[in-house]
Amino acid sequence: MSYETLQVRFQDSICFLQFDRPEANNTINARLVEDCHRVLDECEGSATAVVLSGNAETFCFGADFSDIRDRSAGAEAPEAGPDRLYDLWLRMATSPFLCVAHVRGKVNAGGMGFVAASDIVLADETARFSLSELLFGLIPACVLPFLIRRIGFQRAHYLTLMTHPIEASQALSWGLIDALEPQSDALLRKHLLRLRRLSPVAIGRYKRYANQLAGGLQAQRQAAIDVNAEVFSDPRNVEGIVRFVERGVFPWEA
Repeated sequence: MSYETLQVRFQDSICFLQFDRPEANNTINARLVEDCHRVLDECEGSATAVVLSGNAETFCFGADFSDIRDRSAGAEAPEAGPDRLYDLWLRMATSPFLCVAHVRGKVNAGGMGFVAASDIVLADETARFSLSELLFGLIPACVLPFLIRRIGFQRAHYLTLMTHPIEASQALSWGLIDALEPQSDALLRKHLLRLRRLSPVAIGRYKRYANQLAGGLQAQRQAAIDVNAEVFSDPRNVEGIVRFVERGVFPWEA
């Protein structure tokens, strides 16, 4: 199958999913969300692992502000609804295959959702992680349930408030990254050699049990979706996003 926003290939029981919107900093739009759902549909019952990656400069940089600008001007730009995005990450966290994030370069905002929802996160020293939402009056509402589960409330709280990127070494010490090496391609190969030995049945059984222990993701779904819809429909926030896209001016500089 072909995808508009992704490069996808299968190697035995491993699916390699690469975000492929370099002209838009690998940002998230409605098409990318639906393409990812289609890939996970393909992986149900057959894949042992799905490896998510971006390019050397950017893993994923969050919501596509250009789409928000276009919709505010009356254009027919489809919206990546928060329910579909949250459900995508929920599928990653609970599916009967392993999700491995291979991170190089920048990860921001919604990109952090893909990282936090993954079972294993591998990175090289170029990886940088940030939540920039509050700069635009937004809230990482859908990201936070997954991020808090991975690194704890206070660290997720700090990232949200500071809006400043943390480096790979700090992310490793916080547990946002599981393993870090200068040559992350070799690191990925080493992990996949082990993961290939696992059966989808065993993975599915384990993840069902592990998610019962961790809990919370399904229960927090509606609150996350409601808050996301509220902040992205606030006219002041939309105005700030449009100004940033068109003039490069941050809200506090207006």
